[in-house]
Amino acid sequence: MTAAAPALEVKDLHKKYGTHTAVDGVSLTVAAGEVFGFLGPNGAGKTTTMRVVAGLLRPTSGTVRVGPVDALADPVAAKRVIGYIPDRPYLYEKLTALEFMRFAGGLYGLSPADALRRGTELLDVFGLADRADDRVERYSHGMKQRLAFASALVHRPHLLIVDEPMVGLDPKGARLVKELLRRIARDWHTAVFLSTHAIEVAEKICDRVAIIDRARIVAEGTVAELRAGGAGAAAAGSRPLEEIFLEVTGVADVEGALEALRS
Repeated sequence: MTAAAPALEVKDLHKKYGTHTAVDGVSLTVAAGEVFGFLGPNGAGKTTTMRVVAGLLRPTSGTVRVGPVDALADPVAAKRVIGYIPDRPYLYEKLTALEFMRFAGGLYGLSPADALRRGTELLDVFGLADRADDRVERYSHGMKQRLAFASALVHRPHLLIVDEPMVGLDPKGARLVKELLRRIARDWHTAVFLSTHAIEVAEKICDRVAIIDRARIVAEGTVAELRAGGAGAAAAGSRPLEEIFLEVTGVADVEGALEALRS
C-alpha cells in the first residue's frame, strides 16, 4: 500500500536577503491530522519559513508542496486550502467582527450563506458572539488574535499555519486555543504547522517537533525521541524539552552566562 502524501512537504528550502541567509536548507513534512511544532530562538528562521509556506515570500530555492499542489508554481491553489495566523494579526478594523468573517469566507469562495453561518459559529466558539457587531478597532489585542483564529478556520483548511498563537491571549484564551488545535487536527484531519516560544505548549500538544537554529534544523522528532537522543535514554527520558532546546541551540549554560555577567 502506498503511503499517503503529506499535507505539507518542504524540501531544501533556502531564503537569502543579499548576503544574509535566513533559511538554509530546511526540509520537513507535516501529515494530515498532525500538530507539528517549530521551535527556535528569535531570528532563527521560523517566521521566514512559515511565510514562505503561506505564500507570502518567494524562496531563493527549494520546493513547497501543500497536498498535491506545488505551492510555488500555483500559489493561489495552495492558499485556498491554507489558513494562516501571524503573530500580529492584520485585520480590517472598520468592519465589525461578523462582517470580517463574511469577508474572509468570501475570499475562500464560500457562499454568503455559508460564510455567515460558519462565521457566526466560530465567533461563538472563540467567545466573541456578544461582540460580533462591534467594529474590530474596539477589540483588545487578545480579542483580535481570537478573531484572526476564527477567520483562518472559516473554510476548514487542510493546512493551518500558526505563528506564535499565544501572543496576547489571557490564560482562558490560551487554553481554548491549545484545545482547539488538537481537536482541529483530530476532527478535521487538518495538518497544523505551529511556531511557538512556549515550550510547554509544544510538549503538550505537538505530535512532532523541529528545532531551528541559525537558519538550519538542528533536531527533529517526537518529544520522546528528542529526550532519548542525549546521553542515554534512561537519563534523557526525564529531561524537559526546554533543557534539550537550550542545549541544541547553544545556550545551555545559563548559569555560566549569568556568572559572566556578574564578573
